[in-house]
Amino acid sequence: MTENTNELDTAVGTDVESAAIEEAGSAEMPHHGFFTRLYTGTGAFDIIGKRKLWFAITALIVAIAAASILLRGFTFGIDFQGGTKVSFPRAGATGEASVSQVQETFTQVIGKAPEAVVVVGNGAGATVQIRSETLTNEQTNKLREALFAKFQPEGNDGKPSKQAISDSAVSETWGGQITKKALIALVVFLVLVTIYITIRYEKFMAIAALLSLGLDMITVAGIYSLVGFEVTPATVIGLLTILGFSLYDTVIVFDKVEENTHGFEHTTRRTFAEQANLAINQTIMRSINTSLISIMPILSLMVVAVWLLGVGTLKDLALVQLVGVIVGTYSSIFFATPLLVSLRERTEKVRTHTRRVLNRRKGIAAPAEAAADEALAEEPAAALAAPGGESVARPVRPRRPSGKHER
Repeated sequence: MTENTNELDTAVGTDVESAAIEEAGSAEMPHHGFFTRLYTGTGAFDIIGKRKLWFAITALIVAIAAASILLRGFTFGIDFQGGTKVSFPRAGATGEASVSQVQETFTQVIGKAPEAVVVVGNGAGATVQIRSETLTNEQTNKLREALFAKFQPEGNDGKPSKQAISDSAVSETWGGQITKKALIALVVFLVLVTIYITIRYEKFMAIAALLSLGLDMITVAGIYSLVGFEVTPATVIGLLTILGFSLYDTVIVFDKVEENTHGFEHTTRRTFAEQANLAINQTIMRSINTSLISIMPILSLMVVAVWLLGVGTLKDLALVQLVGVIVGTYSSIFFATPLLVSLRERTEKVRTHTRRVLNRRKGIAAPAEAAADEALAEEPAAALAAPGGESVARPVRPRRPSGKHER
């Protein structure tokens, strides 16, 4: 009996000492290989601890984007500016039309250069698209005649046909109507998101999520302005799509943060910031995988629909989605959760708990009995009662060596 008691005391003492040592090192990041840390979510990536760096990078991105929007503006498509669009098959009886030849023909007929001449698509399905300011019916007819005489574009039957040349006049009010409806949809979306996150989680998560969405919109808009991508109604629609993706990725991380920090004030193992950092590590691989899976069909859309079929609208839609997925992944990992932690650390509850954790670590060399008492206090009350209502035996506290030999 004495031997069993000694073994039990030794086992419990070892467990308590191990728990104390583990708690002492909880502030240190585990040391594993990069991919091991990435896939297992060990918490080794100190994202929250370096949040000032991420905030500085985010501020720089926003500053560049805002400066480009204010100084360079946007390259609006014909749907926003209005004008005339003329298109015809590139292949004709006289050979393939080149951009310079089309520009020269347009200038000779109209008396001024077109706003843009582009070749869309590849191979036999390639078409030439001309965009200019609004032309009169007489100017359009003269241009069609000149283009047919110069290039002899072929119709569906493989013979030169004037019907192969199409034209359309676009009013700038149409693009404005699309934008107005998109803005209304955006406001409704943000209101619903705010209500849902506030009810499901908390107000601080709602604030962080909305600011993260704002970062996504400003960054995407800044990239379009900086690079000179053309803004079309498809771009506006695509922007709403990526906001949904970004919100999904952010909510996934927030859900894990809520799980890790539930009842955090009752333990002194990790601070709120450390629990949030662990949540990011545990979900970072999911965010990366989700982003890669989302990017693959977008790239397929750009290659097949744009390069092979020459559909310009799909190109605009795919482009904004590609940029948005990348930006959304960054904001959910490196901005939304660090911002949430910064907001929560302003509350008295989190500040008090952080002081408790730090004080606990300073006194980690306390006797093993203190560690056993706290470990027992942190156990749920339900664990102390048997299913039949009988009390479960409390853990045996390790004895201090008395220097006397037990008989």
